[in-house]
Amino acid sequence: MASLLEQLRKMTVVVADTGDIQSIEEFKPRDATTNPSLISAAADMPRYKEIVDSTLRDSRKQLGDSAPPEKVAALAFDHLAVEFGKRILQIVPKRVSTEVDARLSYDTEATIAKGRGIIAQYESAGISRERILIKIAATWEGIKAGEILEKEGIHCNLTLMFGLHQAIACGEAGITLISPFVGRILDWYKKDTGRDYLPHEDPGVLSVRTIYNYYKKYGFRTEVMGASFRNVGEITELAGCDLLTISPPLLHELDTTQGELTRHLDPEKAKTLDIQRIPMDRATFDKMHAADRMAHDKLSEGIAGFSKALVHLEEMLAKRITELEEEPVAAMA
Repeated sequence: MASLLEQLRKMTVVVADTGDIQSIEEFKPRDATTNPSLISAAADMPRYKEIVDSTLRDSRKQLGDSAPPEKVAALAFDHLAVEFGKRILQIVPKRVSTEVDARLSYDTEATIAKGRGIIAQYESAGISRERILIKIAATWEGIKAGEILEKEGIHCNLTLMFGLHQAIACGEAGITLISPFVGRILDWYKKDTGRDYLPHEDPGVLSVRTIYNYYKKYGFRTEVMGASFRNVGEITELAGCDLLTISPPLLHELDTTQGELTRHLDPEKAKTLDIQRIPMDRATFDKMHAADRMAHDKLSEGIAGFSKALVHLEEMLAKRITELEEEPVAAMA
């Protein structure tokens, strides 16, 4: 019998949720996604020291010898995710998601500028914008930034997705892809209720099903990519979703597990469902967001967590550029 992973690939696009190039080489997904935490973790790995050091040296050369380490680190930080993305694109046949600085999540204009800058870096390396998804937090401001970028032919992945209101706003804005966070939704409900959930009743699973069915019912072209999984059961309950981005440990578990995989999400079935349409504007978005404690809490928490990872990465880069510049001195002593 085929593994769960082999069966899943027949009904859903499998994406690797990692910045670890070695893991991507092992599982050969169609696409790959990264985020600040994953890039920060990968940059800490000894096997990627060459990518980090090369990026830092290029930034030093661009800014000159008089620039302080912190400024060099800040420029290198802007380029590092793209450097990982360029290497990932040598392995995956389709797309990589590269994230905008989470600290810009409530600034539409700054997010647009950063998205354009990321695309410019890829295109200067000869990589088509069709292979890049600009990853933006699904605040109202982020969704509006994504809407403008999409009109410029820059495709977006709206992340930190927890509520139906976020998904509807993205669909109406013509966003290419959204990433509902299954596991983080489960985390919130387990903490709030003090109980465990079976895969078929998992609140994160039910959230993605609701979004998927709404999109297919009303003909939105935005792709749904379930993300942030805590266990294989969450993944198998979403078989049939447009895409699922899965961490290497769970990819390995799926690859080594046999059994019959049932399709749970189907676009034709969704079209037959009785689903109320909700036109989305800023007032409706804000009202629904305020009423959804889980979405409100997890969006704020997610932005804070990604921002913290970025600060850690900047500090690590500043320390490393100082070490690099001291190495020749040490060698001469």
